[in-house]
Amino acid sequence: MPQDGALPASAVAGAAGRPLGFYLHVPYCATRCGYCDFNTYTATELRGSGGVLASRENYAEMVVEEIRLARKVLGDDPRRVETVFVGGGTPTLLDAADLGRMLGAVRDEFGLAEGAEVTTEANPESVDPRYLERLREAGFTRVSFGMQSARQHVLRVLDRTHTPGRPERCVAEARAAGFDHVNLDLIYGTPGESDDDWRASLDAALGAGPDHVSAYALIVEEGTQLARRIRRGEVPMTDDDVHADRYLIAEEALSAAGFRWYEVSNWATSDAGRCRHNELYWRGADWWGAGPGAHSHVGGVRWWNVKHPGAYAQALSEGRSPGAGREVLTDEERRVERILLELRLAEGCPLDLLAPAGAAAAARAVTDGLLEPEPYAEGRARLTLRGRLLADAVVRDLVD
Repeated sequence: MPQDGALPASAVAGAAGRPLGFYLHVPYCATRCGYCDFNTYTATELRGSGGVLASRENYAEMVVEEIRLARKVLGDDPRRVETVFVGGGTPTLLDAADLGRMLGAVRDEFGLAEGAEVTTEANPESVDPRYLERLREAGFTRVSFGMQSARQHVLRVLDRTHTPGRPERCVAEARAAGFDHVNLDLIYGTPGESDDDWRASLDAALGAGPDHVSAYALIVEEGTQLARRIRRGEVPMTDDDVHADRYLIAEEALSAAGFRWYEVSNWATSDAGRCRHNELYWRGADWWGAGPGAHSHVGGVRWWNVKHPGAYAQALSEGRSPGAGREVLTDEERRVERILLELRLAEGCPLDLLAPAGAAAAARAVTDGLLEPEPYAEGRARLTLRGRLLADAVVRDLVD
Protein backbone atom coordinates (compact mmCIF):
# COMPACT_ATOMS: atom_id res chain seq x y z
CA MET A 1 0.00 0.00 0.00
CA PRO A 2 1.67 3.29 -1.07
CA GLN A 3 2.23 5.67 1.85
CA ASP A 4 0.37 8.42 0.02
CA GLY A 5 -2.53 6.08 -0.82
CA ALA A 6 -2.13 6.65 -4.57
CA LEU A 7 -4.27 4.46 -6.82
CA PRO A 8 -3.25 2.92 -10.14
CA ALA A 9 -4.49 4.70 -13.23
CA SER A 10 -6.77 1.76 -14.03
CA ALA A 11 -8.80 2.40 -10.87
CA VAL A 12 -9.75 5.97 -11.72
CA ALA A 13 -10.29 5.37 -15.44
CA GLY A 14 -13.95 5.88 -16.23
CA ALA A 15 -14.72 6.95 -12.66
CA ALA A 16 -17.11 9.68 -13.78
CA GLY A 17 -19.57 7.03 -14.91
CA ARG A 18 -19.70 5.20 -11.56
CA PRO A 19 -21.54 6.21 -8.36
CA LEU A 20 -19.37 7.24 -5.40
CA GLY A 21 -20.21 6.77 -1.71
CA PHE A 22 -18.45 7.19 1.62
CA TYR A 23 -18.49 4.84 4.59
CA LEU A 24 -17.35 6.46 7.86
CA HIS A 25 -16.49 3.99 10.62
CA VAL A 26 -16.83 4.89 14.31
CA PRO A 27 -15.14 2.11 16.34
CA TYR A 28 -16.40 2.98 19.82
CA CYS A 29 -19.02 1.07 21.81
CA ALA A 30 -20.25 1.47 25.38
CA THR A 31 -20.18 -2.33 25.82
CA ARG A 32 -19.31 -5.24 23.54
CA CYS A 33 -22.22 -7.40 22.42
CA GLY A 34 -21.57 -11.11 22.86
CA TYR A 35 -22.06 -11.97 19.16
CA CYS A 36 -20.04 -9.05 17.73
CA ASP A 37 -16.72 -9.49 15.94
CA PHE A 38 -16.65 -6.02 14.36
CA ASN A 39 -13.66 -3.71 14.74
CA THR A 40 -14.91 -1.96 17.88
CA TYR A 41 -13.44 -0.77 21.18
CA THR A 42 -15.13 -0.10 24.48
CA ALA A 43 -12.47 2.18 25.94
CA THR A 44 -13.18 5.90 25.62
CA GLU A 45 -9.50 6.65 25.21
CA LEU A 46 -6.87 4.68 23.30
CA ARG A 47 -3.23 5.41 22.71
CA GLY A 48 -1.16 4.38 19.74
CA SER A 49 2.57 4.10 19.26
CA GLY A 50 4.31 7.42 19.72
CA GLY A 51 1.65 8.61 22.17
CA VAL A 52 -0.86 9.71 19.54
CA LEU A 53 -4.24 10.09 21.18
CA ALA A 54 -7.15 8.21 19.64
CA SER A 55 -10.25 9.09 21.64
CA ARG A 56 -13.87 9.92 21.03
CA GLU A 57 -13.05 13.57 21.63
CA ASN A 58 -10.65 13.92 18.69
CA TYR A 59 -11.98 11.11 16.52
CA ALA A 60 -13.98 13.30 14.13
CA GLU A 61 -10.86 15.27 13.25
CA MET A 62 -9.01 12.05 12.36
CA VAL A 63 -11.79 11.03 9.97
CA VAL A 64 -11.82 14.53 8.48
CA GLU A 65 -8.09 14.12 7.77
CA GLU A 66 -8.73 10.88 5.89
CA ILE A 67 -11.52 12.50 3.87
CA ARG A 68 -9.02 15.20 2.88
CA LEU A 69 -6.59 12.44 1.91
CA ALA A 70 -9.33 10.90 -0.24
CA ARG A 71 -9.66 14.20 -2.09
CA LYS A 72 -5.90 14.22 -2.81
CA VAL A 73 -5.88 10.60 -3.95
CA LEU A 74 -8.90 10.97 -6.23
CA GLY A 75 -7.55 14.23 -7.59
CA ASP A 76 -9.84 16.03 -10.01
CA ASP A 77 -12.51 13.32 -9.85
CA PRO A 78 -15.66 15.31 -10.70
CA ARG A 79 -18.17 13.08 -8.95
CA ARG A 80 -20.39 14.28 -6.16
CA VAL A 81 -21.03 11.81 -3.35
CA GLU A 82 -24.37 10.01 -3.68
CA THR A 83 -24.44 8.21 -0.32
CA VAL A 84 -22.76 8.54 3.07
CA PHE A 85 -23.13 5.82 5.71
CA VAL A 86 -21.80 6.23 9.26
CA GLY A 87 -21.47 2.84 10.92
CA GLY A 88 -19.72 1.16 13.78
CA GLY A 89 -19.49 0.52 16.60
CA THR A 90 -21.97 3.02 17.88
CA PRO A 91 -21.63 6.26 15.90
CA THR A 92 -24.09 8.03 18.18
CA LEU A 93 -21.68 7.76 21.12
CA LEU A 94 -20.04 10.75 19.43
CA ASP A 95 -21.64 14.13 19.79
CA ALA A 96 -24.04 14.92 16.96
CA ALA A 97 -21.81 17.87 16.08
CA ASP A 98 -18.92 15.46 15.47
CA LEU A 99 -20.98 13.38 13.07
CA GLY A 100 -21.96 16.65 11.40
CA ARG A 101 -18.28 17.63 11.06
CA MET A 102 -17.46 14.34 9.36
CA LEU A 103 -20.37 14.77 6.96
CA GLY A 104 -19.36 18.39 6.43
CA ALA A 105 -15.89 17.31 5.33
CA VAL A 106 -17.38 15.04 2.65
CA ARG A 107 -19.57 17.92 1.53
CA ASP A 108 -16.66 20.39 1.49
CA GLU A 109 -14.19 18.14 -0.30
CA PHE A 110 -16.47 16.41 -2.81
CA GLY A 111 -19.94 17.89 -2.63
CA LEU A 112 -23.12 15.91 -2.13
CA ALA A 113 -25.28 14.94 -5.08
CA GLU A 114 -28.81 16.31 -5.14
CA GLY A 115 -30.97 14.02 -3.02
CA ALA A 116 -27.95 12.29 -1.49
CA GLU A 117 -28.73 9.62 1.10
CA VAL A 118 -26.97 10.19 4.44
CA THR A 119 -27.39 7.44 7.04
CA THR A 120 -26.14 6.82 10.54
CA GLU A 121 -26.51 3.71 12.64
CA ALA A 122 -27.66 4.30 16.22
CA ASN A 123 -27.99 2.36 19.44
CA PRO A 124 -31.49 3.08 20.81
CA GLU A 125 -30.10 4.01 24.23
CA SER A 126 -27.57 6.47 22.79
CA VAL A 127 -30.02 8.99 21.31
CA ASP A 128 -32.83 11.22 22.48
CA PRO A 129 -35.23 13.52 20.58
CA ARG A 130 -32.86 16.50 20.64
CA TYR A 131 -29.92 14.40 19.41
CA LEU A 132 -32.00 13.18 16.48
CA GLU A 133 -33.07 16.74 15.70
CA ARG A 134 -29.40 17.79 15.61
CA LEU A 135 -28.58 14.95 13.23
CA ARG A 136 -31.36 16.03 10.91
CA GLU A 137 -30.16 19.64 11.08
CA ALA A 138 -26.64 18.46 10.17
CA GLY A 139 -27.95 16.91 6.96
CA PHE A 140 -28.62 13.28 7.84
CA THR A 141 -31.58 11.86 5.93
CA ARG A 142 -31.81 8.30 7.26
CA VAL A 143 -31.24 6.54 10.58
CA SER A 144 -30.86 2.83 11.31
CA PHE A 145 -31.59 1.55 14.82
CA GLY A 146 -30.26 -1.73 16.19
CA MET A 147 -33.38 -3.37 17.60
CA GLN A 148 -32.42 -7.08 17.25
CA SER A 149 -35.36 -8.38 19.31
CA ALA A 150 -38.40 -7.30 21.33
CA ARG A 151 -37.83 -9.99 23.96
CA GLN A 152 -35.71 -9.26 27.00
CA HIS A 153 -34.34 -12.79 27.36
CA VAL A 154 -33.17 -12.74 23.72
CA LEU A 155 -31.50 -9.35 24.17
CA ARG A 156 -29.80 -10.73 27.27
CA VAL A 157 -28.24 -13.60 25.30
CA LEU A 158 -27.00 -11.09 22.73
CA ASP A 159 -25.68 -8.79 25.49
CA ARG A 160 -27.72 -5.91 24.11
CA THR A 161 -28.12 -3.09 26.61
CA HIS A 162 -31.33 -1.42 25.42
CA THR A 163 -34.70 -2.22 26.93
CA PRO A 164 -37.61 -3.66 24.91
CA GLY A 165 -39.80 -0.89 23.54
CA ARG A 166 -37.03 1.68 23.27
CA PRO A 167 -36.27 1.08 19.56
CA GLU A 168 -39.93 1.53 18.70
CA ARG A 169 -39.99 4.85 20.54
CA CYS A 170 -36.85 5.85 18.65
CA VAL A 171 -38.69 5.45 15.36
CA ALA A 172 -41.35 7.89 16.54
CA GLU A 173 -38.69 10.33 17.76
CA ALA A 174 -36.86 10.11 14.43
CA ARG A 175 -40.07 10.78 12.54
CA ALA A 176 -40.75 13.79 14.76
CA ALA A 177 -37.22 15.05 14.06
CA GLY A 178 -37.96 15.00 10.33
CA PHE A 179 -36.51 11.69 9.15
CA ASP A 180 -38.52 10.21 6.28
CA HIS A 181 -36.44 7.04 6.19
CA VAL A 182 -35.94 4.87 9.28
CA ASN A 183 -34.62 1.31 9.48
CA LEU A 184 -34.84 -1.29 12.23
CA ASP A 185 -32.25 -4.08 12.34
CA LEU A 186 -33.47 -7.47 13.58
CA ILE A 187 -31.62 -10.72 14.29
CA TYR A 188 -33.25 -14.15 14.23
CA GLY A 189 -31.97 -17.51 15.43
CA THR A 190 -30.60 -16.40 18.79
CA PRO A 191 -30.20 -19.34 21.22
CA GLY A 192 -33.34 -19.56 23.33
CA GLU A 193 -35.51 -17.62 20.87
CA SER A 194 -38.80 -19.29 19.91
CA ASP A 195 -40.97 -18.79 16.84
CA ASP A 196 -43.36 -16.78 19.01
CA ASP A 197 -40.49 -14.58 20.22
CA TRP A 198 -39.53 -13.88 16.61
CA ARG A 199 -43.12 -13.11 15.63
CA ALA A 200 -43.37 -10.72 18.59
CA SER A 201 -40.22 -8.93 17.43
CA LEU A 202 -41.58 -8.57 13.91
CA ASP A 203 -44.92 -7.32 15.22
CA ALA A 204 -43.19 -4.75 17.43
CA ALA A 205 -40.96 -3.57 14.60
CA LEU A 206 -43.82 -3.24 12.14
CA GLY A 207 -45.98 -1.50 14.72
CA ALA A 208 -43.32 1.20 15.08
CA GLY A 209 -43.75 2.29 11.46
CA PRO A 210 -40.28 2.14 9.84
CA ASP A 211 -40.05 2.10 6.07
CA HIS A 212 -37.16 -0.38 6.05
CA VAL A 213 -36.42 -3.57 8.00
CA SER A 214 -33.25 -5.65 7.90
CA ALA A 215 -33.46 -9.19 9.25
CA TYR A 216 -30.27 -11.21 9.61
CA ALA A 217 -29.70 -14.78 10.72
CA LEU A 218 -27.40 -14.87 13.74
CA ILE A 219 -23.91 -15.95 12.75
CA VAL A 220 -21.79 -17.17 15.65
CA GLU A 221 -18.28 -15.96 14.94
CA GLU A 222 -15.25 -17.66 16.44
CA GLY A 223 -13.59 -15.65 19.17
CA THR A 224 -16.80 -14.00 20.39
CA GLN A 225 -18.24 -14.34 23.86
CA LEU A 226 -21.33 -16.05 22.43
CA ALA A 227 -19.19 -18.67 20.66
CA ARG A 228 -17.44 -19.43 23.95
CA ARG A 229 -20.78 -19.77 25.76
CA ILE A 230 -22.07 -22.20 23.12
CA ARG A 231 -18.86 -24.21 23.27
CA ARG A 232 -19.22 -24.49 27.06
CA GLY A 233 -22.82 -25.70 26.64
CA GLU A 234 -24.33 -22.67 28.39
CA VAL A 235 -26.66 -21.87 25.49
CA PRO A 236 -27.74 -24.09 22.56
CA MET A 237 -26.70 -23.53 18.95
CA THR A 238 -29.57 -22.78 16.54
CA ASP A 239 -29.60 -24.94 13.40
CA ASP A 240 -30.14 -24.02 9.74
CA ASP A 241 -33.69 -25.42 9.65
CA VAL A 242 -34.72 -23.00 12.41
CA HIS A 243 -33.11 -20.13 10.50
CA ALA A 244 -35.09 -21.11 7.39
CA ASP A 245 -38.36 -21.22 9.34
CA ARG A 246 -37.68 -17.81 10.86
CA TYR A 247 -36.91 -16.35 7.45
CA LEU A 248 -40.23 -17.60 6.11
CA ILE A 249 -42.02 -16.08 9.10
CA ALA A 250 -40.31 -12.77 8.38
CA GLU A 251 -41.18 -12.83 4.69
CA GLU A 252 -44.83 -13.55 5.46
CA ALA A 253 -45.15 -10.83 8.11
CA LEU A 254 -43.26 -8.18 6.18
CA SER A 255 -45.06 -8.84 2.90
CA ALA A 256 -48.43 -8.66 4.66
CA ALA A 257 -47.41 -5.25 6.05
CA GLY A 258 -46.57 -3.86 2.60
CA PHE A 259 -42.80 -4.46 2.61
CA ARG A 260 -41.05 -6.00 -0.39
CA TRP A 261 -37.68 -7.68 -0.37
CA TYR A 262 -35.02 -6.06 -2.53
CA GLU A 263 -32.03 -7.96 -1.11
CA VAL A 264 -32.11 -11.32 0.63
CA SER A 265 -31.99 -9.77 4.14
CA ASN A 266 -33.61 -6.39 3.45
CA TRP A 267 -37.17 -5.20 2.92
CA ALA A 268 -38.58 -1.73 2.20
CA THR A 269 -42.03 -0.23 1.71
CA SER A 270 -40.95 1.61 -1.47
CA ASP A 271 -37.98 2.14 -3.76
CA ALA A 272 -37.27 5.38 -1.92
CA GLY A 273 -36.96 3.44 1.32
CA ARG A 274 -34.23 1.13 0.04
CA CYS A 275 -30.73 1.64 1.44
CA ARG A 276 -28.97 3.14 -1.55
CA HIS A 277 -25.58 2.99 0.15
CA ASN A 278 -25.72 -0.78 0.58
CA GLU A 279 -26.82 -1.04 -3.04
CA LEU A 280 -23.47 0.53 -3.97
CA TYR A 281 -21.77 -2.44 -2.35
CA TRP A 282 -24.03 -5.02 -3.96
CA ARG A 283 -23.59 -3.46 -7.40
CA GLY A 284 -19.81 -3.08 -7.18
CA ALA A 285 -19.77 0.73 -7.34
CA ASP A 286 -17.07 2.93 -5.75
CA TRP A 287 -16.86 3.83 -2.08
CA TRP A 288 -14.20 5.19 0.23
CA GLY A 289 -14.18 3.75 3.73
CA ALA A 290 -12.68 6.10 6.33
CA GLY A 291 -11.80 4.99 9.86
CA PRO A 292 -9.90 2.14 11.54
CA GLY A 293 -10.45 -1.16 9.73
CA ALA A 294 -12.67 0.41 7.06
CA HIS A 295 -12.63 -1.14 3.58
CA SER A 296 -12.75 0.77 0.30
CA HIS A 297 -13.23 -0.04 -3.38
CA VAL A 298 -12.53 2.14 -6.39
CA GLY A 299 -12.47 0.81 -9.93
CA GLY A 300 -11.51 -2.75 -9.09
CA VAL A 301 -8.96 -1.83 -6.41
CA ARG A 302 -9.90 -2.82 -2.87
CA TRP A 303 -7.99 -1.75 0.23
CA TRP A 304 -8.39 -1.75 4.00
CA ASN A 305 -7.17 0.40 6.84
CA VAL A 306 -5.18 -0.53 9.91
CA LYS A 307 -7.57 -1.74 12.60
CA HIS A 308 -6.37 -0.12 15.81
CA PRO A 309 -7.49 3.49 16.35
CA GLY A 310 -4.05 4.36 17.74
CA ALA A 311 -2.25 3.08 14.64
CA TYR A 312 -4.83 4.85 12.50
CA ALA A 313 -4.25 8.15 14.30
CA GLN A 314 -0.48 7.68 14.10
CA ALA A 315 -0.51 7.23 10.34
CA LEU A 316 -2.64 10.31 9.72
CA SER A 317 -0.56 12.44 12.12
CA GLU A 318 2.51 11.56 10.05
CA GLY A 319 0.79 12.41 6.78
CA ARG A 320 0.59 8.75 5.72
CA SER A 321 -2.32 6.76 4.37
CA PRO A 322 -3.79 4.54 7.11
CA GLY A 323 -4.14 1.77 4.53
CA ALA A 324 -2.81 -1.61 5.67
CA GLY A 325 -3.01 -3.45 2.36
CA ARG A 326 -4.80 -3.68 -0.95
CA GLU A 327 -5.57 -5.93 -3.88
CA VAL A 328 -6.20 -5.24 -7.55
CA LEU A 329 -9.04 -7.46 -8.71
CA THR A 330 -8.75 -9.32 -11.98
CA ASP A 331 -11.56 -9.26 -14.52
CA GLU A 332 -12.43 -12.82 -13.50
CA GLU A 333 -12.58 -11.88 -9.80
CA ARG A 334 -14.84 -8.95 -10.60
CA ARG A 335 -17.13 -11.20 -12.66
CA VAL A 336 -17.42 -13.69 -9.82
CA GLU A 337 -18.09 -10.92 -7.28
CA ARG A 338 -20.87 -9.53 -9.45
CA ILE A 339 -22.57 -12.93 -9.43
CA LEU A 340 -22.08 -13.31 -5.66
CA LEU A 341 -23.60 -9.93 -4.88
CA GLU A 342 -26.12 -9.24 -7.62
CA LEU A 343 -27.82 -12.60 -7.26
CA ARG A 344 -28.86 -11.52 -3.75
CA LEU A 345 -30.87 -8.63 -5.22
CA ALA A 346 -34.50 -8.82 -6.27
CA GLU A 347 -33.45 -7.78 -9.78
CA GLY A 348 -31.04 -10.72 -9.94
CA CYS A 349 -27.92 -10.93 -12.07
CA PRO A 350 -27.54 -11.09 -15.87
CA LEU A 351 -27.19 -14.60 -17.20
CA ASP A 352 -24.43 -13.43 -19.54
CA LEU A 353 -22.16 -13.13 -16.50
CA LEU A 354 -22.18 -16.91 -16.15
CA ALA A 355 -19.57 -19.27 -17.53
CA PRO A 356 -20.87 -22.38 -19.36
CA ALA A 357 -20.92 -24.48 -16.18
CA GLY A 358 -22.74 -21.73 -14.31
CA ALA A 359 -25.25 -21.31 -17.13
CA ALA A 360 -26.02 -25.02 -16.99
CA ALA A 361 -26.44 -24.76 -13.22
CA ALA A 362 -28.85 -21.84 -13.69
CA ALA A 363 -31.01 -23.93 -16.03
CA ARG A 364 -31.14 -26.69 -13.40
CA ALA A 365 -31.97 -24.14 -10.72
CA VAL A 366 -35.04 -23.04 -12.67
CA THR A 367 -36.20 -26.65 -12.89
CA ASP A 368 -35.54 -27.11 -9.16
CA GLY A 369 -37.60 -24.04 -8.26
CA LEU A 370 -34.64 -21.97 -7.09
CA LEU A 371 -34.73 -19.35 -9.88
CA GLU A 372 -37.80 -17.60 -11.30
CA PRO A 373 -38.64 -18.89 -14.81
CA GLU A 374 -39.90 -15.61 -16.33
CA PRO A 375 -36.81 -13.48 -15.50
CA TYR A 376 -34.68 -16.43 -16.63
CA ALA A 377 -36.40 -16.36 -20.03
CA GLU A 378 -35.56 -12.65 -20.19
CA GLY A 379 -31.88 -13.20 -19.42
CA ARG A 380 -31.68 -12.78 -15.64
CA ALA A 381 -31.14 -15.13 -12.71
CA ARG A 382 -33.61 -14.14 -9.99
CA LEU A 383 -34.06 -16.13 -6.78
CA THR A 384 -37.42 -17.60 -5.80
CA LEU A 385 -38.41 -17.64 -2.14
CA ARG A 386 -36.98 -21.16 -1.87
CA GLY A 387 -33.89 -19.93 -3.68
CA ARG A 388 -33.44 -17.20 -1.08
CA LEU A 389 -33.37 -19.84 1.64
CA LEU A 390 -30.58 -21.60 -0.26
CA ALA A 391 -28.91 -18.48 -1.70
CA ASP A 392 -25.37 -19.44 -0.75
CA ALA A 393 -25.69 -22.85 -2.41
CA VAL A 394 -27.23 -21.35 -5.55
CA VAL A 395 -24.41 -18.81 -5.78
CA ARG A 396 -21.79 -21.54 -5.47
CA ASP A 397 -23.37 -23.50 -8.31
CA LEU A 398 -23.63 -20.47 -10.59
CA VAL A 399 -20.06 -19.40 -9.89
CA ASP A 400 -18.68 -22.90 -10.47
